[in-house]
Amino acid sequence: MGKINLGRVILGGFVGGIVTNLIDMVVNVPVLGAAWKAETDALHLTHMTSAGMSACGWIVSDFLITWIAVWLYAGIRPRFGPGPGTAIKAGLAVWALTGIAYSAFAFNGLYSQSLTLQSSLGGLVAKVAGTWLGAMIYKENA
Repeated sequence: MGKINLGRVILGGFVGGIVTNLIDMVVNVPVLGAAWKAETDALHLTHMTSAGMSACGWIVSDFLITWIAVWLYAGIRPRFGPGPGTAIKAGLAVWALTGIAYSAFAFNGLYSQSLTLQSSLGGLVAKVAGTWLGAMIYKENA
């Protein structure tokens, strides 16, 4: 079993991260943005960061998550084989972990279960699509 090609993980994570970010942005801004704003306003949070800082945090987070997903794909590839099926497994694993973490928004009563579920389903599409694309770029060292 060879070493993971970190250069290709970085490249795949970057390209896949663009897709992850685009899908998450569409889901959480034009589609769910009004609901996020209404529920955030209802919390009367005066210490929230600016929208720009918040967006930067989510963008960086999506890139990091996609890099981890492509790295995971590279790691499980010898066992499950290269290809879309293994990429989907890696994307689902990363989505499950992030979804569990983000579900704390609902568990703690900050945001509604409906809103966090809708966002999580959008995140499922984003994580699997971004991981799939990043995995298709990944190649082992010759």
